[in-house]
Amino acid sequence: MPDYPFLKGHGTENDFVLLPDHDGTVHGDLAPERVVALCDRRAGIGGDGVLRVVRSAALGVQADAEWFMDYRNSDGSVSEMCGNGLRVFGRHLADEGLVDTSAPVPVGTRDGVKTLVFEDDGTITADMGSPLLLGESKVSVGAASWPAAHVDMGNPHAVAFVESLDDAGRLYDEPGYDAFVYPHGVNIEFVVRRGVRHLAFRVHERGSGETRSCGTGACAVMVAAAVADGVSSPPTEDVAYRVDVRGGSLTVTWTAADRALLRGPAVIVARGTTDL
Repeated sequence: MPDYPFLKGHGTENDFVLLPDHDGTVHGDLAPERVVALCDRRAGIGGDGVLRVVRSAALGVQADAEWFMDYRNSDGSVSEMCGNGLRVFGRHLADEGLVDTSAPVPVGTRDGVKTLVFEDDGTITADMGSPLLLGESKVSVGAASWPAAHVDMGNPHAVAFVESLDDAGRLYDEPGYDAFVYPHGVNIEFVVRRGVRHLAFRVHERGSGETRSCGTGACAVMVAAAVADGVSSPPTEDVAYRVDVRGGSLTVTWTAADRALLRGPAVIVARGTTDL
C-alpha cells in the first residue's frame, strides 16, 4: 500500500505506534497482520500496541466524544482499554491542536468515554472509571503460585502480592491463571510494597507480554492494595498511591465518587511515514 503517516509515543515507557486516520479511510479494518508488523521491534517500528486516531463518527460509534482510541495489542488483538495509551493519544491530539486542553477532553474507547485533564506540570490525568473488585483467583510462575485479586478496569486484571519482583521470573512466557475466571485472557500484575501508599509492580499484559508499564494495571494494583490496607470500596475520601513501574512512576487516586484517576507523563518521540 502507499506510504502513510505514523507517530511513536510512550507513557512511562509503555510505547505505541500511533496511526492518524481521522476519517477512517486510510487503514480500513486495520488488519492484525499490519499491527504485528508495525509493533515488531526488529523489522518494524516497535511498540507494545497500536493506537489508531480516528473520529468516532467515522466508525459509526455513538459516543459523546469526537475522537475514538482504536487500540490494538502488539499481537494484533483488539483490547478494551489502555491507560498509558489513552494519555499518549491525548498528547497527540493536543500537540496537533485537535482538542482544547483548557477543559477536560473526552475520548471514546471500547470501554466507554474517558476524560483527560491536562495538568500544568505537563502530566495528563485520565479518569479510568469505576473499578470492579470481583473476588480472588490464583496465578502461578513455574511451581510457585499466589492468590490474586480479580480487578476489572474495563479490562481484566489478576493482582498478586509477592515478596520480590524477581518472583515473577522473566515473564517471557505468560504466567498461569484460571481460564475459567478469565476465558479471554488476563493482565497479570506482581506487586511489592515500598512504603506507605507506595507500590511497585511488574506486569504481563494480555496480547503484549511483559511491558515497561501498564496504566490500567496501575489502577488495579492501587485498588487491590487500598482494600488490603482497610480502605472501603468506594473510599469515604480520596486516596492516592504512588505506583512505580519499570518505565517510571504513576499516581493513582481512588476518589470518594468511586473513580480511578491515573496521572502520569505522555510524550511523542518520533514521526514519519511507512508502508508496513
